[in-house]
Amino acid sequence: MNKEVLKMNKELIEKAKELKSKGFATGEIADELNVSMDTALWLTFQKVNENRVKDVPKDFVVEWNNIGGNSARLRSVSDALANIILKYKAEVILGIAISGIPLATMVSDHLEEYNMDTSLSIFHPKKQDDFEENGRIGVISKNFASVKGKRVVIVDDVVKSGSTLKDAIFVVKERKGIPIAAVVLVDKTGINEIDRIPVESLIKVSKLG
Repeated sequence: MNKEVLKMNKELIEKAKELKSKGFATGEIADELNVSMDTALWLTFQKVNENRVKDVPKDFVVEWNNIGGNSARLRSVSDALANIILKYKAEVILGIAISGIPLATMVSDHLEEYNMDTSLSIFHPKKQDDFEENGRIGVISKNFASVKGKRVVIVDDVVKSGSTLKDAIFVVKERKGIPIAAVVLVDKTGINEIDRIPVESLIKVSKLG
């Protein structure tokens, strides 16, 4: 394993442990670092040791802070996502907290420029370790647009296992909305659809072999 990979492992372990010390649950750490739940769990139990590589989960780490930390770049990427969404004739853009919110906000703004009248809604996934408590899997914020009776496109940054998108689709249906597509910045798993809802991405990561 080369030095760059070892360095990245060490940095990820340090980040994961810092988030854990701040009270982040495993699911929240996975979202923050854009890794799978298994990888997040592995990272939080490792010692900060560059030589520790045994039983590393097979995963891809996605860092898009060069986009997220720059409004001009974020706006350009959001425009590309909006271009994908145009064909779906969405009425509501549903951003998944946390990283999906700025993308969804700018996507909705771009769609207005394309003469599509869309509203913005926010989905808060249930990411704590007590995920199944009271059967809650997430909630749509009441401070934003309602999805009831509306054609909804779900927007997020990275799709890892697809579980969060599946939960969002379920909650949209529960709220009498009509989920018509999910559009993400990066697809790490090659998911084409979830519950018969198409999933599209700007970037698809594939592992050969």
